[in-house]
Amino acid sequence: MGDVRAVDPDAWRLWRDLRLRALADAPESFGSSLAEWETADERRWRQRLEEVPLNVVAFAGEVPVGQASGILANEDRRVELISMWVVPERRGTGVADALVDAVARWARGEGAVAVRLSVRRKNEHAIRLYLRTGFVHVDEPGDEPDEITMVRPLDG
Repeated sequence: MGDVRAVDPDAWRLWRDLRLRALADAPESFGSSLAEWETADERRWRQRLEEVPLNVVAFAGEVPVGQASGILANEDRRVELISMWVVPERRGTGVADALVDAVARWARGEGAVAVRLSVRRKNEHAIRLYLRTGFVHVDEPGDEPDEITMVRPLDG
């Protein structure tokens, strides 16, 4: 599969290139749109990477093939998994699993008890991935009306 590496604001071009591909490939899967980000300048990309505490990129060799982010736990001690995407040609190869696991490892280190996410109801492929990687549906509203919430409890 390759490896998953945390990136910092100096990797803004790498993050930008993947994120713009994600927004073009699956616009219905994200709260942000390509139009909102395609003209963003370096300052805005760096700010995004500074404000979100965990940003990881999966690599196959030295080729970036996926990304995900984690937002710190709040008072309920859950980390939010956001911005998850894998290039189409690498789906089904373990890249997504590795990204989810990277966020879960980071969450444990931050003292979180679970990882939470919102996913569009019609995104059956992503829902199957999340179920396979330990998430369960919970009776909480998603971030948007057409989303469901899923949570992955973290063991010790």
